[in-house]
Amino acid sequence: MSEQQDNLEKKAISKKGLTAIIVIAAIVLTFAIIILLNVKKSKGGMPGGRGAWGGGGPNASVTSVRTIVARDVDLHSYVRTNGEVETQSAIEVFPSIGGRVVEIAVSLGSQVEKGDLIGYIDPSEPGAYYAKSPIYAPISGSILTSPVKTGQKVTASTLITKIGDVDNLQISAKIPERYVAELKIGQKAEITLEAYPDVKFMASVVRISPVVDSATRTKEIILNFDKKDSRINAGMFAKVKLYTVVYSGEIAINQDALVNNSDKYYLFVVNDDGETVRRCEVTLGKNVDGYYQILSGINKGDRVVVEGTLTLYEGAKIKDIEKADNRS
Repeated sequence: MSEQQDNLEKKAISKKGLTAIIVIAAIVLTFAIIILLNVKKSKGGMPGGRGAWGGGGPNASVTSVRTIVARDVDLHSYVRTNGEVETQSAIEVFPSIGGRVVEIAVSLGSQVEKGDLIGYIDPSEPGAYYAKSPIYAPISGSILTSPVKTGQKVTASTLITKIGDVDNLQISAKIPERYVAELKIGQKAEITLEAYPDVKFMASVVRISPVVDSATRTKEIILNFDKKDSRINAGMFAKVKLYTVVYSGEIAINQDALVNNSDKYYLFVVNDDGETVRRCEVTLGKNVDGYYQILSGINKGDRVVVEGTLTLYEGAKIKDIEKADNRS
């Protein structure tokens, strides 16, 4: 009985050993498969490739790219703000005496000549009657603000209306304090109006306030339109794009062409054979509207890949779509 029990125990141990061997073999096989897959992956996702930073074999596939020739580009830094279209010259009109408005001879937008009648003020009071006091236009121009209403009580300090020259308009705008050091007379600006959102009206800075408003932390600038345009009206809301600093003398490339790796930036440059690329580490400068200055790493005249960089690697074969487009 004891001998039979020993045999059973030996058989059980043998089965356990066989099971352990099978499990270990399965684990080893799994690791082997993983290693093989990683090795293939490290050789690149493209047939015959060698990864993002490796070289390509003789059977490496060809990547279609778009290139540009590196050249110096001026980058124009700018400030965006809002402004109001107003007349270059305007005068506020006040009555010479207080009383009740009994007549108004003009309306908003009316054209007046110097000396034209604007209205009458009756200074009479209960028990005392006086002749009506006329109000005359001090200058020629257009009525820019709605005049006071007939029957309204006014004093000598009540604004009756405002007269201005609508043929000569300007824009007043507020610039945040952090940009004050960049302001200069003569700087150009693109003006966009709500009524004509697709039209750019050019203007130039003609006056800069000598002080910063302590309440708003802004400095007022005045811009004159470069050309008169009947579409522009006093009182319009203006969006102002004021060009401030010009960065010049360096190559500029769209930021989408840059490849980032370990806090370093690279561009792919077409080799002299026109069929392969090399990876060049570059130093970046100012960034304006998505374009970076390239301070070092490539030279003027180099053909730089700007589209299709994601699948490129050192020595990758390319087909330049830009050149193909030029030939067609």
